[in-house]
Amino acid sequence: MERNKNDVWVGLFVLIGAAALVFLALQAANLLTLSFQPTYRLMARFDNIGGLKPRAAVKSAGVVVGRVESISFDDKTFRANVAMSMDSRYQFPKDSSLKILTSGLLGEQYVGLEAGADEKVLASGDTINNTQSAVVLENLIGQFLYNKAAEAPAAPPAKK
Repeated sequence: MERNKNDVWVGLFVLIGAAALVFLALQAANLLTLSFQPTYRLMARFDNIGGLKPRAAVKSAGVVVGRVESISFDDKTFRANVAMSMDSRYQFPKDSSLKILTSGLLGEQYVGLEAGADEKVLASGDTINNTQSAVVLENLIGQFLYNKAAEAPAAPPAKK
């Protein structure tokens, strides 16, 4: 009888440990965010979102103020539509702007929100039109190499 009781406690301890590991893995992968704060929804349109993914952070002054809900493609304007879920405790002016930024040199991408100066604040369902697309590293390298090749002097004619 005593052995069965110990087996139950060990089994319970192992289950709790496994659940904690799954929870930490989901948190670290940014797949699970437990927030019970009320939110409001904002939309934005970008020419290029780079590697932005759903559940990416929306930050203002380095503080997470929301999350990217979904990303879709508008085949009429050929732009990406980004839906964001913002914490209701944070209110931003209507003339605020958005940029897609990268954490570190090759880190994950997030949306940076810069507050404007308008007295009216954004409400649920509003669209932010003042956006700046992601900087694509491959395009920068290609542009740099193209400019360097254009600056190089022409080779002298071959002598006979």
